[in-house]
Amino acid sequence: PLGNFVLVRTKDSLDATDGGILLPDQSKERPTEGEVVAAGPGKLHPHTGVRIVNPVSTGDSVLFGKFDGHDMEYNNEPVTMIRDDDVLLHYKGVRMTMENVSPCRDYVLVELTKQKAETSSGIVVAESVMKEYEPCEGKVIKVGEGRMTSKGEFSDSPVSVGDRVKFKDYAGNSVKIEGVECSLVRMVDILCALKP
Repeated sequence: PLGNFVLVRTKDSLDATDGGILLPDQSKERPTEGEVVAAGPGKLHPHTGVRIVNPVSTGDSVLFGKFDGHDMEYNNEPVTMIRDDDVLLHYKGVRMTMENVSPCRDYVLVELTKQKAETSSGIVVAESVMKEYEPCEGKVIKVGEGRMTSKGEFSDSPVSVGDRVKFKDYAGNSVKIEGVECSLVRMVDILCALKP
């Protein structure tokens, strides 16, 4: 691949039932997992000419948006060509764990706060009503390196691990890691840090 393109072999996604039976994930619209087959050197900043290095390399496992990239065939095998900006997180190893995942660049991994099914006045809200609601707050679990500046340096994250944050509605990318519901959110989509 040239520039900031990444060639990825998609992994089959499996979900586990409560009894531990693994089922292929066919219906949920969520990010796609894959293994990096090859990666370009990175892109040049349009104004300064500084090379913005590709954050992943051959052999890394990545998570990227379901509709990102261009499907193609390479060595008689289906693969997807994505940009480095499409990578949400990367990790080494066979499976994602809280220890081995790293949010890519300006992404933050947030453990979602379960929404209460009861209002402050004591009215219980039916689960069927809450089913479509996307949580938009939680606790920061991991923070990416930061946004790349025109000088090729990373800007600092506005939040730290352990902070409780609120982010824009529907701004996060849902991911389940070791049974924990999380969301990958860009730093610019985080609205505020909440007091405990």
